[in-house]
Amino acid sequence: MLAGARLVLPTGIVENGVLAVERDRIAAAGPAGPAAVPGALDLAGRTVVPGFVDIHVHGGGGASYASGVAEEALKAARTHLQHGTTTTMASTVTGEIDEVCRQAAVLSELVEDGVLAGIHFEGPFISRQRCGAHRPDLLRDPDPAVVRRLVEAARGTARMLTLAPELPGGLESVRLLADLGVIAAVGHTDADHATVLQAIDAGATVATHLFNAMPAIHHREPGPIVALLEDERVTVELVNDGVHLHPSVLELALTAAGTSRVALITDAMGAAGMGDGLYPLGPLQVRVEEGVARLVEGGSIAGSTLTLDVAFKRAVTVTGLSLDDAVQTLSGNPAALLGLSDEIGSLEAGKRADLVVLDSDTLDLVAVMRRGEWVVGADRLTPARVG
Repeated sequence: MLAGARLVLPTGIVENGVLAVERDRIAAAGPAGPAAVPGALDLAGRTVVPGFVDIHVHGGGGASYASGVAEEALKAARTHLQHGTTTTMASTVTGEIDEVCRQAAVLSELVEDGVLAGIHFEGPFISRQRCGAHRPDLLRDPDPAVVRRLVEAARGTARMLTLAPELPGGLESVRLLADLGVIAAVGHTDADHATVLQAIDAGATVATHLFNAMPAIHHREPGPIVALLEDERVTVELVNDGVHLHPSVLELALTAAGTSRVALITDAMGAAGMGDGLYPLGPLQVRVEEGVARLVEGGSIAGSTLTLDVAFKRAVTVTGLSLDDAVQTLSGNPAALLGLSDEIGSLEAGKRADLVVLDSDTLDLVAVMRRGEWVVGADRLTPARVG
């Protein structure tokens, strides 16, 4: 039992609330009763929000999901769990098809074990003109047969695939992904406005890190950004790390799409949770300086070193979102996108006991619970006084 906390619930914020956990589930969440509960933990001065959900992350803790090594994938997932991400996808990067299939086979076992929520294939079906931190020589057109091969290599755990719909086979592959129950995401694209609208009509429902790795808005050629922002069927990913997007651009996207269609992501690579230095990103080398990740060759931004606890704090203290809207963009919306709203994404009775405890004044992370077990900060919480 957690008592005295500020709870951010779907119905609003409850001060001096109580949250009860039974095994791996939330049993109750709401206002405190008339008396203290024996055995409760005192969370006065703390705020409790649902566990964060990251749908786009490549690694952390010095480890990469694209390594194809289970121990590295576990290390990456645990690193982000330490920062409040209780549900995480594993994002790959462009590589030889055989190698990405091998990576998918390894990652699929961790999905089956409940460590990961699914696999996100980012590349190789992306534009050479907008490849970012992907090796141009390994890019290829989205042949539906090859797309199907990647999905099948994941053995039912593929949840999302990013592609450029303007490439030969792009729209056909979007339709295939929709038929297979895999989210088709538009990203690393040089498509025009009309082509992206066609992709959305074909079944694409996500904008991969909107604004990044796609043409800018032009007043006569609006391009992919406007198409993705204006369609209610699309969830837009945004990286709120202070590097990928200017604050005014972030505000523009939040205003245009509304907080109900935004998923704040990390797009983190192996340096997340680590210091500056050299790190691999698939077959490429990345140099991190002052927390900013860029390719050694060419200098392109190469993902981020962001963690979602920092993204949550920035959303409120820098971007100006309310606590409710921040929870929506970091937990509720991505959970809904993955079809997991019945299990995660909000503090409600019956849902998994995935939660993050924050200092109410600073919004710094204090503790993390996943599936009813404290994984971070249990020693920082003290029993409430009774009587």
